[in-house]
Amino acid sequence: MIGLWSVPLLFALPLALGILTLLATPAWRPRLSLAGLPLLLAASAAAFLDLALSGPGIYRLGDWPAPLGINLNVDGLSAGMVVMTAVVAALCAAYARSYLRDYPASASFFWPLFWFLWAGMNGIWLAEDIFNLYVGLEVMGLAAVGMVALRATPQALAAAMRYLLAALLGSLAYLLGVALLYGAYGTLSMAGLQHVAADNPTTQVALALIILGLLLKTALFPLHAWLPPAHGGALTPVSALLSALVVKGSFYILLRLWLVLGPEVTPAFTAQLLGVLGAGAVFYGGWMAWRQHLLKQLVAYSTVAQIGYLFLFFPLVTGTGAEAARLAWDGTMMMLVAHALAKAALFLSAGNLILAVGSSQIGHLVGISRFRPLSLFSFGLAGVSLMGLPPSGGFTGKWLLLHSAILSGQWWWLIVLFLGGLLSAAYIFKVFRMSFREGPQIDRSVPPPLTMDVAAMILAASAIVIGLTAHLPLHWLRAGALLGGG
Repeated sequence: MIGLWSVPLLFALPLALGILTLLATPAWRPRLSLAGLPLLLAASAAAFLDLALSGPGIYRLGDWPAPLGINLNVDGLSAGMVVMTAVVAALCAAYARSYLRDYPASASFFWPLFWFLWAGMNGIWLAEDIFNLYVGLEVMGLAAVGMVALRATPQALAAAMRYLLAALLGSLAYLLGVALLYGAYGTLSMAGLQHVAADNPTTQVALALIILGLLLKTALFPLHAWLPPAHGGALTPVSALLSALVVKGSFYILLRLWLVLGPEVTPAFTAQLLGVLGAGAVFYGGWMAWRQHLLKQLVAYSTVAQIGYLFLFFPLVTGTGAEAARLAWDGTMMMLVAHALAKAALFLSAGNLILAVGSSQIGHLVGISRFRPLSLFSFGLAGVSLMGLPPSGGFTGKWLLLHSAILSGQWWWLIVLFLGGLLSAAYIFKVFRMSFREGPQIDRSVPPPLTMDVAAMILAASAIVIGLTAHLPLHWLRAGALLGGG
């Protein structure tokens, strides 16, 4: 058991800041938020340092044992997600500080929702039992729906309502599965379920409901219809937070549950089915991204596609050898982190380009390369990772997945990785082709504030650097993992 002060602060600080910013006047909300960012960054770094010094362990909230108390799981994966969330959220907050000056009405509620969203995500990364995972999902999901509605246009409200319905249906299915497992085994702890859960119809129905609910929340093809209007139509910093972080929450829970229960108590074809749905997402999302005429819709459909790669994890770790499973774990972790950095960068730089030309139409980017080279460079760097080109994090992740597929004899996933990369290149170069074309559409542009360009550039550069230094994050992400050899 570990006992560093920083772990409870990962919930308490964002919750307190959410309440404070809700009670404060609109003028004080961004000031309080910017003052709180260093505190939460420090708490996240301290939690990671505690992992490095003490190793993986369980933190008992209030020092009360379960089931009365709440156990928090601090291992390499959870600490890595906490740090990733802190980095992406802090840069999105810096971007939002400048961006929201043009949206004073939306800015009033952005900051409280931002902090509640962060609290919900930290709750998911650290929760050790399946009910508190549900609580984290609800807090994060409701805050995310509120952020989608911030534009207050008919389109934004319709997208938020569609998102809310999908989130509620997903939550209902997940909660029914949790109730079945608790009724059958009398425990909500994942460690407890690992020891007592048996291969029987009750467990299989419960897991089927949980998986269905989480797939809907992750927007895996063909359950993705709510995602493009929600992510593509939201305010730009909201789009970045949703695509980079929020969709990872439900995938993270599915990954955790699969490692604890999946291979033993689910039918053998389930892992292959999840892989096939992931492949469908890669092809459909990539194709639809290429067909879009609006820049943020293109990036939103790219999220649908990139989510699909994460689901190759399940067939590559189920019924395969230890080395193939370890490579699949490393590849999925690298894709998870690289996509979060690259997608946040892509949305922020797309927002800068839209601000520059005053239009979200890709066709209106003609000639923008002469006026906004820095924004376009950030967009391109993030695109390098999404396409899976060296030396980016996306390349390292796909390379590891490729080796896992070869080692496990599942060659058909190589086709998905190869064709998915080509589709990604097609929609990224569609934007570049228009930007470098000379034409009469633009003779001047509106420069975004320097903070907005710098935030996008830091995220895009990080998506490249993490590929060059992949052994470091992978070393820590393996700590305490069932398949990571840590």
